[in-house]
Amino acid sequence: NRNRRSMNMVHYNQILPIVILMYFIIINIHQIIPEITTLPWYTTLVPLVLVLGITAIKDLVDDLLTETETFFQTRFQVSKWMNIHVGDVVRLKKNDHIPADILLLSSSNPNSLCYVETAELDGETNLKFKMGRKVTDERLQEEHQLAQFDVCEEPNNRLDKFTGTMRWRKDRIPLDLDNMMLRGCRIRNTDECHGLVIFAGADTKIMRNGGKTRFKRTKIDELMNYMVYTIFVILVLLCAGLAIGNTFWYEEVGSKAWYLNDGKDQTASYRGFLSFWGYIIVLNTMVPISLYVSVEVIRLGQSKFINWDLQMYYQEKDTPAKARTTTLNEQLGQIEYIFSDKTGTLTQNIMAFKKCTIAGRTFGMTDCYILARPVDFTWNKYADRKFAYLDHSLVACIRSKKDKDVLEFFKLLSLCHTVMVEQKEDELVYQAASPDEGALVTAARNFGFVFLSRTQDTITISEMDQEMTYEMLALLDFNSDRKRMSIILRFPDGRIRLYCKGADTVIYERLSPNSRHKEVTQTALDIFANETLRTLCLCYKDISQQEFDAWAKKHKAASVAMGNREAALDRVYEQIESNLMMIGATAIEDKLQDGVPETIAKLAKADIKIWVLTGDKKGMSKEGYSLRGGPSLWWQSLRNVHLYLRIRQANRRDQPPAFGRTRKKVPDPFFPEPGRNALIITGGWLNEILYEKKKKRRRLRLKRLGKRPVSATPQDAAQPIDDWEKETRQVDFVNMACECEAVICCRVTPKQKANVVSLVKKYKKAVTLSIGDGANDVNMIKTADIGVGISGQEGMQAVMSSDYAFAQFRYLERLLLVHGRWSYIRMCKFLRFFFFKNFAFTLVHFWYSFFSGFSAQVAYEDWFITLYNVMYSSLPVLLVGLLDQDVNDKLSRKFPKLYLPGQQGALFNYKNFFISLFHGIFTSLVIFFIPYGAFLQTMGQDGEAPSDYQSLAVVMASSLIFTVNLQISLETSYWTFVNCFAVLCSIAIYFGIMFDIHSAGIHVIFPSTFTFTGVASNALRQPYLWLTIILTVGISLLPVICIQFLYKTIWPSVGDNVQRNRKKYEMEEEEEKKSVPFQRGRRSRRSAYAFSHSRGYADLIASGRSIRRRPAIARPNPRDSIREIENI
Repeated sequence: NRNRRSMNMVHYNQILPIVILMYFIIINIHQIIPEITTLPWYTTLVPLVLVLGITAIKDLVDDLLTETETFFQTRFQVSKWMNIHVGDVVRLKKNDHIPADILLLSSSNPNSLCYVETAELDGETNLKFKMGRKVTDERLQEEHQLAQFDVCEEPNNRLDKFTGTMRWRKDRIPLDLDNMMLRGCRIRNTDECHGLVIFAGADTKIMRNGGKTRFKRTKIDELMNYMVYTIFVILVLLCAGLAIGNTFWYEEVGSKAWYLNDGKDQTASYRGFLSFWGYIIVLNTMVPISLYVSVEVIRLGQSKFINWDLQMYYQEKDTPAKARTTTLNEQLGQIEYIFSDKTGTLTQNIMAFKKCTIAGRTFGMTDCYILARPVDFTWNKYADRKFAYLDHSLVACIRSKKDKDVLEFFKLLSLCHTVMVEQKEDELVYQAASPDEGALVTAARNFGFVFLSRTQDTITISEMDQEMTYEMLALLDFNSDRKRMSIILRFPDGRIRLYCKGADTVIYERLSPNSRHKEVTQTALDIFANETLRTLCLCYKDISQQEFDAWAKKHKAASVAMGNREAALDRVYEQIESNLMMIGATAIEDKLQDGVPETIAKLAKADIKIWVLTGDKKGMSKEGYSLRGGPSLWWQSLRNVHLYLRIRQANRRDQPPAFGRTRKKVPDPFFPEPGRNALIITGGWLNEILYEKKKKRRRLRLKRLGKRPVSATPQDAAQPIDDWEKETRQVDFVNMACECEAVICCRVTPKQKANVVSLVKKYKKAVTLSIGDGANDVNMIKTADIGVGISGQEGMQAVMSSDYAFAQFRYLERLLLVHGRWSYIRMCKFLRFFFFKNFAFTLVHFWYSFFSGFSAQVAYEDWFITLYNVMYSSLPVLLVGLLDQDVNDKLSRKFPKLYLPGQQGALFNYKNFFISLFHGIFTSLVIFFIPYGAFLQTMGQDGEAPSDYQSLAVVMASSLIFTVNLQISLETSYWTFVNCFAVLCSIAIYFGIMFDIHSAGIHVIFPSTFTFTGVASNALRQPYLWLTIILTVGISLLPVICIQFLYKTIWPSVGDNVQRNRKKYEMEEEEEKKSVPFQRGRRSRRSAYAFSHSRGYADLIASGRSIRRRPAIARPNPRDSIREIENI
């Protein structure tokens, strides 16, 4: 909460800059000095107090609404997460969130096995296992033992690595990531566990990847502040000019007129100096103090509209959209780049077995299956009720038991995996290292090959209701380099067979020349790829006893190697995984969220570029941009990317230093063919392209020695010699990426995601938006101008760090194209009109000065000046900023090109500011000089002369109120009863208050404050003055009406054309709804090999530690005891 309060303080200072606060304090001080002021103190103090009060109340409400506390409970006390310290021992229970990076000591499972959900770290909802060390499991079970050891480790941000050493008595025990439970994870399938806090607070790995909290400001905020400073300059220049005019006027006229002698012995220069400060007070309304509170009210209302939008409400999870900030709404209408996570953001992270090819025959491929009934699996007592499949021929083939290849195919799926199984209420529950592997084992289960159990050296399955046990001789686990896994089994008849599954790129390299169905399977894989399914090849190999014995010796030697154990094992694996025989391939669908392809296509039409930044593998990441449909993209390889950058860098070095570093020109395009290029790049290559810090010290050291870095690889040969060259390399990369239709960065860390966003913000000066759903997206969300969190299956870390949150990616279209565009248009229209009405109001004093001897006298009555911005002109423009819309939400989404003006900043810039300034100057001229001319040598209808100063002030004020309110009526595009009421109410309030403060009764009570006694009733009963008001208002509005007519007829914008044909489009949409043709759903993902992102459970299975039966322990009823740990 301390960070939150400091954020509010910065936010407060940005909304009400110190300069403006000091300005109004100085104004109030000067109003106390009689020689300077011509206005009473309340004309400035009342609006200022109102602005400060409303802003303070709003910030207080924000703090009260957003302040939450999260607790965890240890054995001894209840404490907040913020009070956890390194060295604390905590007890966690099932479904608890892990509050720090904790070393697992022991758990209620056998051998200190603990399951954790890492969705907030890596985006995967499947469970991972953690194991406590044997020494902690056996010796650290009692309370007095838990404080008798020490752990040493340095904090770092590596989510995939942990190295530490535990000192227990005289022993040093190594620790790795399998022993650690990281903050952001959640305890699953484990009743209870104990752990020691290693890193807490900001030192935890996920927080180290989180980045700093940044204060975000909109472009309109920056422009608005610069324009306020411009108004300051204009104000000072006007006051200086009027002060000079007062000096000359006093020398030429004032000092010579006896009736103007005030008895003060003051020089003309000194009087001019006092006049300067007097005009600073008189013209202070040019600086819009009420602007800030009005902007805050508008933003608050726009945020509420987002929260109340039922079309962004996700009913399945009862999750509405949430605007978690009130300061960025109009920025949603200016987005140019979107940076999106993939897993869980674009997809549901739910895998489904869809198709397969077995021995050259493809199942689940015919289009007619879209209308077919799902297969009935009631014949299988182990079938998963949630599993759905449409190809009845595959089930018939299996149940006939005639096709041995089909039986072998599903037997492989039921045996070759690292899935853990658990029995819950007569139901099999699988825990897989990846959703893909879980989907394959579940598919085999439904087709009659059911994985039942496993021990350290056996696997038991049910083959068409016949239970079979296989001896597991070796398990060759998956990793990201191997891209495959294998298992060596001894069959009940004594045969030894190796089953292998993996990516087609690695499997085809290891197939036997005698393997059949290679070409047919490759054709099927291509078809699956075109249908954007995730593919996996299945194969086998029969091994003789002698061959296995020889290989087993090598395997045992490699498994106990002290150095480079993984490399040694990989070499041994390569020897046995050769001459494989192809069986077939699987095709899995990672289901997209609803509406993702349509959303991406619609945003692309709005000229919004979408980049995918993901931790997935290259093959899996490439799926994201196929969602858009249309022509295929030309994917640039990493080699081409590096080559283009090196060529550009070499050409720059060949140029003269002064020429290369000072000349600014439009860069040449990178790609020779300007077609639909696409870029895919990995995190490792991103480091080399952008020169990450790991090589910086070496380069600086060689630079001091006057040497160039000597590199062994071509990539290193192009290292930069200074920061300028590094920066130009980054600029080249950004320019090249922005030339591409699609950009995907795969295998990137959270910090790399944030770095990519920062580069685009820095070199493109573009408004960026990041969207993600996991804790690994927090840094990216904080770095972008707008951060959006998806409240999906990966926890709430992204949501808590975001500016806006909702449940589905498809809601992003409505957030930007509807709420964002409306907010931008409303804010721009509000600001333009607000500046106009202030200029029109204030500059009347300027013209009046030429007829009042530059004496800093005001042209209006004091209370009119006080209430003008507060009551007379604020409500109509405020409602325009809240409710106005050029077209409705349906047309906003139907015509994405309407979004372009926001990206271009076309509706509010310095050009619009000066147009508002000149419009205000023109209106003030008309409002002053037409009544002034009408009052010259005028006699009222009753013989009384209405040409006094007070009557002139009433006529000018009335003309101004009518002009301003009718002007905002002309600017209003969307009329409601509220808008109409606001305009009429503002005019009525003005006349009501004016007649009250001009009455004799209030003058009797406050004679010195209310001096315009009877002026309103006397002046406004003269028809001549009403004609003057009508003439003034008409002349003020006529140019505006003509200009609007010309623009909408001769130079109409896209919005004008849509608005003109609005009825036509609405009728077309109604007709489309009445007759919507049936359309088959399109596939929208590219293929990738379906496998885990990390190692499987092979080490755990081989150790035998997870498969011992739990001892039966009598436990009390949870309802009869108090939980010792709670996460609230």
